[in-house]
Amino acid sequence: MSGLRIYGYAASRAVRNLWMCEELGLSYEHVPVAPAGGGTRTAEFLKVNPAGHIPAIDDGGFKLSESLAINLYLARKHGKLMPASLEGEARALQWSFWVASEFDLQIVQWFTHAVLLPMEQRNVAVALQAREAMEWPLTVLDRELASREYLVPGEGFTVADLNVASVLYRLLFVDLTGKPNVERWLKACWQRPAARKARELREGKPA
Repeated sequence: MSGLRIYGYAASRAVRNLWMCEELGLSYEHVPVAPAGGGTRTAEFLKVNPAGHIPAIDDGGFKLSESLAINLYLARKHGKLMPASLEGEARALQWSFWVASEFDLQIVQWFTHAVLLPMEQRNVAVALQAREAMEWPLTVLDRELASREYLVPGEGFTVADLNVASVLYRLLFVDLTGKPNVERWLKACWQRPAARKARELREGKPA
């Protein structure tokens, strides 16, 4: 099998990989499989990701899951957006692991119970707890960005920025008063042409 396939509907974590492919200028096939109706439990999809989750890729027969790992792989393979030095690459890994630990679940919980669910199904305590849990890492990120434009010192925009900004997508729509460096950086990341294309795919309208 040749070519790159990205499995997962655009309004999911798959948007992170769609953004990366747009940044790299890659040709790819987008297969918008979704959990609804058992789409991620079919025999065909389980050959791509036995865990039955999206996103996943099939890159000429090499299969990989976990959105941030996919982006790190693609950046390294294609020699773009991955810092050149060992130390820079380690920073990209550090930030990717950090955002997965500090934000990924918390943002989903906050958004689900503050916005997504019907009012009668929301748990205000869960939403508040999740938002509070994000406050310290947002403070850390704001301090890190106070003295530089992007996350990896001495580098421009890298996979570190893409991975972190893609996880923080929903914070584009909230008040980040008090975190001016995060606000500046997040908007700059998502205003990149490739990011705008990914947002169009995710939102179904021009960004």
